[in-house]
Amino acid sequence: MKLPIGLQHGVLAGLLAGIGSATIFLLRVLRSLPLVALRPGLVVRQVYLVGVLSLVIIMISGLFVGMVLALQGYNNLVRFGAEESLGVIVALSLMRELGPVVAALLFAGRSGSAVAAEIGLMKATDQLSAMEMMAVDPIHRVVGPRFLAGLISLPLLVAIFTTLGIFGGYVIGVQLLGVDAGSYWGQIESAASFREDVLSGIIKSIVFGLLISWIAVFQGYTATATAEGVSRATTQTVVISSLAVLALDFVLTGLMFSGD
Repeated sequence: MKLPIGLQHGVLAGLLAGIGSATIFLLRVLRSLPLVALRPGLVVRQVYLVGVLSLVIIMISGLFVGMVLALQGYNNLVRFGAEESLGVIVALSLMRELGPVVAALLFAGRSGSAVAAEIGLMKATDQLSAMEMMAVDPIHRVVGPRFLAGLISLPLLVAIFTTLGIFGGYVIGVQLLGVDAGSYWGQIESAASFREDVLSGIIKSIVFGLLISWIAVFQGYTATATAEGVSRATTQTVVISSLAVLALDFVLTGLMFSGD
């Protein structure tokens, strides 16, 4: 059923207003980063909270994703007598797509939601208002360090996820299924390209880290100062971040490999 014209315009206007508010907020956060860098202790603490505390889920997930890739890849490659190419399948899949995307989704669910809930709770308990009354800008003191920590943490988590995924593929492919170890590592070394594979994963992880951190701090900072508002901001952070990561991954992949 088609929406009435007036309602369509209202929805579009609300969407554009939300995007505009989020963009202005992002510019304020980016402008605060030089001042945030002068207080590295705040950033280090947030890197620990959003990055280090996410290591367990990232490491376990990366290991098992690599194992599953090896099992699926071997079962298909053995039909064509190409099981020696298993390392290439596992490594390129993780470097180009699965590493950045899966790690970003896990990061959004674990750290993005926590950041949004924390800032939203600080707003609900008037802590942000108290800072403003004491001439302390919450953007500099609260939002900036969390944003920068997310931007720093996700690329490192993606690298760990990808490394453990390749190792998980090695455990299954070489130790369990009998693929030659020299072929596994040699095929990866000869087929993997820094520009097309490693660099593309790095670029995606940086973009995803900026995107998730932006959404998380914006949702928390603009949350309604009630328990329901904080809950809604947390949920919206995970949902919007996940959809944005998947959509942006398609765009980035198209741009990076359009010339192949």
